[in-house]
This record gives sequence, structure tokens and C-alpha cells, in this order.
Amino acid sequence: MRTKSVAAAVAAASVSIVLVAGCGGDSDDDKAFEGQSADAIAAKAVEATKQAKSVHMKGDTRTENGSMVTIDVSADQDKNCQGTVGSQGAKADVRHTGATLYLRGDEKYWRQSLKGQPETARKAVPKLQGKWVKMSAGDDQLSGVCDKQGVLSAMDEDKSERKGMKRGGTTEVDGEKAIKLTKQGSAGETMELYVATEGKPYILKTTTKGGKNPGSVTFDDYNEPVKPEQPPAGETIDMKELADGQRA
Repeated sequence: MRTKSVAAAVAAASVSIVLVAGCGGDSDDDKAFEGQSADAIAAKAVEATKQAKSVHMKGDTRTENGSMVTIDVSADQDKNCQGTVGSQGAKADVRHTGATLYLRGDEKYWRQSLKGQPETARKAVPKLQGKWVKMSAGDDQLSGVCDKQGVLSAMDEDKSERKGMKRGGTTEVDGEKAIKLTKQGSAGETMELYVATEGKPYILKTTTKGGKNPGSVTFDDYNEPVKPEQPPAGETIDMKELADGQRA
């Protein structure tokens, strides 16, 4: 399970909602967006969410290969982040601060990550138990789960697909009032987008029911400081040193 693939799956869970938002029926249940189409509401929601200094993302979805992944991560515009990711029973804690990513995975996480390299796994996994693995900013995984702007930009990549979504009434997402937008997908899935009706029109939740990639992701704690602590030196292993040790 690679962190980058988890982030891509989370982005995909939201992409299917936001990209297809388009003009639909209006509802009298909500006044915050009175007279505005679903397309206009979705566009404002994406822009507001992108402009937020930070956000907490939590939920689950499926990758292209069908694996269920979970994410519970807070990230800001500078890629400072902390939280957990998981897949197929494996779990890893994530911290990114400065120019460094730290991962602390359980045994199953590392065995999945090193699948196909049995000899490396045999030597490395025991050394990784309870340790934070330090990776440089050049690692591909940094373009994944800690990249708040990257995930949200992917949600708004193809504006031409914004059509056919219907505007519904108001509801609540974790105590926050929201307007619900829905669409029936071509593969039998039902897609839902929930946008805050009070304060900034932030995205509060995206859900896909049915189809090949069901899942749900919530967005909250907007603009809250994200201050991950650098793990103690005694609990840290440098990825480069570990790799050199395996080659020795």
C-alpha cells in the first residue's frame, strides 16, 4: 500500500462528485444559495475549499484495483500533515513537516509495501517495527496524501464534465448545515456532494454509493493549525540508510 495511491483514491472519491456538478432542479428548502444552479454552487465550494489554509479529510474509498483504503489526515497548504492511512487491514501513521515525510507502519503495512521483495522484507520489517521511516521531499509519496492542494485541484480538473447534477434540500453533516447535490452515474452509482450553507461554502462531504468505487470522505476542521511534531531521533530510521544497509 503506497501513500500516493491512497491519496489518489481519496481524490477520485471526490472527483466523481465535483466534476459532474451541473445545472439541475432548485429547492425551496435552502436560502443560502437561492437562485443558484448546482454548477455554481459546486464551483464556489471547490474554490472555497482550495483557498482554505487547512482541512481534515476522513473517509474510505476504493482504488482502481478494488482495494478499500481509509484516510484520516489533516493537511495544510504547505504540505504539513499528520494522521493515518490504511488498506487491507494494514495501517500507517503519517507526518510531514518541513521537507520530510515520516511513516510509521505496522508489520502488515511494510510487508504489503515490500511485496515482491521477499528478501528485503525479511531483513527490513523487523527493523521497522515501532519506528518512523524518514523520507526526503523528493520521494514520490509526498505528491500524495499530504498534498492538500493537489487533491483538491484534481477535484476540479475537468470542468467540462460538470453537468446533470440535481440540487436538493438542506441536511446536516456532523452538525453543520449543508445543501445536498446528487447525480445518478452511468455505471449505476449515486453520487452526492454536501456543501456548507453557513459561512464559507466549504465541501463537507462527498459520497459515492454503488458502482465500482463506492466510498465517502468528510472534510472538516477548516483553517485549523496543522503542527506535526518531528519524531524523536531514537524512533526514526532514515530510508536511505536502511536501503544502503540492505545492499550491504
